[in-house]
Amino acid sequence: MSVEIVTFGCRLNAFESEVIRREAEGAGLADTIVVNSCAVTNEAVAQARQQIRKLKRARPEARIVVTGCAAQTEPATFAAMDEVDRVIGNDEKMRGEAWRAARASFDNNPFGLGREQKIVVADIMAVREMAPHLLDGYQSGLPRVFVQVQNGCDHRCTFCIIPFGRGNSRSVPVGAVVDQARALAERGHAEIVLTGVDLTSYGTDLPGAPKLGTLVKKVLRHVPELRRLRISSIDSIEADRDLLDALANDNRLMPHLHLSLQAGDDMILKRMKRRHSRLDAVSFCDEVRRLRPDIALGADLIAGFPTETDEMFQRSLDLVEDCGLTFLHVFPYSKRPGTPAARMPQLDGRLIRERAGRLRAAGEAALARRLAAELGATRAVLIESTTQGRTEHFVPVAIEGDVPGEVRAMTIRGHDGAKLTV
Repeated sequence: MSVEIVTFGCRLNAFESEVIRREAEGAGLADTIVVNSCAVTNEAVAQARQQIRKLKRARPEARIVVTGCAAQTEPATFAAMDEVDRVIGNDEKMRGEAWRAARASFDNNPFGLGREQKIVVADIMAVREMAPHLLDGYQSGLPRVFVQVQNGCDHRCTFCIIPFGRGNSRSVPVGAVVDQARALAERGHAEIVLTGVDLTSYGTDLPGAPKLGTLVKKVLRHVPELRRLRISSIDSIEADRDLLDALANDNRLMPHLHLSLQAGDDMILKRMKRRHSRLDAVSFCDEVRRLRPDIALGADLIAGFPTETDEMFQRSLDLVEDCGLTFLHVFPYSKRPGTPAARMPQLDGRLIRERAGRLRAAGEAALARRLAAELGATRAVLIESTTQGRTEHFVPVAIEGDVPGEVRAMTIRGHDGAKLTV
């Protein structure tokens, strides 16, 4: 075994894991397992710790390195684990020198280091710039690949620990993103996803402060060979006119948006320190549906935020229908130490789980409605594997035997409750 990567969390982590693989293997590491962790909930941190123990039992001879958001926010927690040989911060993990130093440490200290000596985690808030990472042969053979265009977040939602794991917002210059997109398209990748932590804050730190819509239009204009462009989760209140114009007028920008909504009640949104109201969310969804009538919308929603009453929760539940959502990412509220929400009156855990279950059930019903509405339609399906593809709207399609990477017109004949069938 050379370097094995175990990834938790978001799409950005998935991209960064490929950078880690390249840098760690380039540093000559061998028999090493890297756990790229997530800190969004307490459960995510616990899952990482559980997986580390499992990995060490399966491969006792392997070195284990922990990085990612949980390593950044809780380095001592992981350094205290006997199974862990090194803890590397979120900025350091993207740099070859960190992995060369890890190899040197392993070579020079065959019996391991003390807890404090394991930790290589700098102040993430001091990071001000972001280097583009173009991966040669990135995820070779995959039809869909990610381009990281932004990292960090300048906002301080009261429930969220992620800014302390990612730092402040910083962006990759437009020209570098265009170059990456062109190189990936020329290598045959059919679909590119622009990704970041707070994607709609893109460009605020760059000269001239270009918006996300500017970037999207530049990629579409200067990379004509790119067949499909998709954007990951956005904050609807920051969506700019160029982004909406591109959505309305360029079919290569996929008709699918995932929105960071979090709640449907104005008081809860205020206590979350969100910057949009319920009306803002509904109005935005109405507007994008007017511009792109077939658009599919997804959203992140939190169940059981502190002080949430039954009536407040019902307004979040109603948001599924009022916004016409198809895909839900439901998060039971998780108390994160150091966040303002952790000091608010907490709900009982059983109530939180019950509300999360009701939200998930509403999401399943919404997806079922979308699947049923697709019957008889002809969709451009990106073949992801020999058994699955996805439509322009990111709806999964069960297929058999097609060649990954192709985009094929398919007529939808039915569905199995989770996927379309052709």
